[in-house]
Amino acid sequence: MRASLGNSELILNADGSIYHLNLLPEDLANIIITVGDPERVSEVSKHFDPIEITKEKREFIIHTGMYGDKRITVISTGIGTDNIDIAFNELDALANIDFVSREVKSKKKQLSFIRIGTSGSIQPDIPVDSFLMSSSAIGFDNLLHFYEHGHVKNIELESTLTSYLGWAAHKIHPYVVDFDQSLAEVFESNRIRCGLTATNSGFYGPQGRTLRLVPSIQDFNDKLAGFSHQNTRITNLEMETAGIYGLAKLLGHRAVSLNAILANRATGEFSEQGHKTVEELIKYTLNAIANSNLT
Repeated sequence: MRASLGNSELILNADGSIYHLNLLPEDLANIIITVGDPERVSEVSKHFDPIEITKEKREFIIHTGMYGDKRITVISTGIGTDNIDIAFNELDALANIDFVSREVKSKKKQLSFIRIGTSGSIQPDIPVDSFLMSSSAIGFDNLLHFYEHGHVKNIELESTLTSYLGWAAHKIHPYVVDFDQSLAEVFESNRIRCGLTATNSGFYGPQGRTLRLVPSIQDFNDKLAGFSHQNTRITNLEMETAGIYGLAKLLGHRAVSLNAILANRATGEFSEQGHKTVEELIKYTLNAIANSNLT
């Protein structure tokens, strides 16, 4: 007999919805687009016909609807892997825990997660307004260290990178998780390139930015940009992908992260048409899903 989950572990609202996301199991599609910015949810769902469900709580805004014959949920996570921890655990619970018996289901459902996010390149030859898919994510946050995660990591890449960086004295121990190859194939084309994505725990010091505070690692971006493994470079910085890849794999789901490059840290450029670039990535993503065998 499976043990039921206590009220303090699986927290449900009075209407039976999951605590933070305010969703019922039937509200969730198997194809899930995640975005950081709550305002970007409607930029995705404006293409749905119809929009079936709209819910929100705190920074989590969720719309579920149809794009062609695909049922899709789009959810805002806010910024950072701490929010990814909340969103992904609760999204998995909606799919794989019986809220009446409070037991984990014997037959698990696999979800497909597609992140549509913005990012900054650290390589001078990756221009602003281009698209990039994260073939692997390097976590400079600490989220996955709170879970048993050794079996989902790219150990070879992680070990090579750790040795190259030599940042143990800074208490920095990155983890590396790859994308789901079968899901990535849905979005491959000559319109989008691949690269290694660094997921950072902040926007300023953790990404080597200086306003009034001095980062402890002065050559942070240059050091990352100089790394190469099997002819693949670290290409960009953002704040969610490693958590997404790690938790998705741990929970038995598929995930891929698609990045609109709005800044080039190597050249100092920032996009003058960021909204248009993100809109183009949204359309690219939705059309790829519509033409796929995702269900």
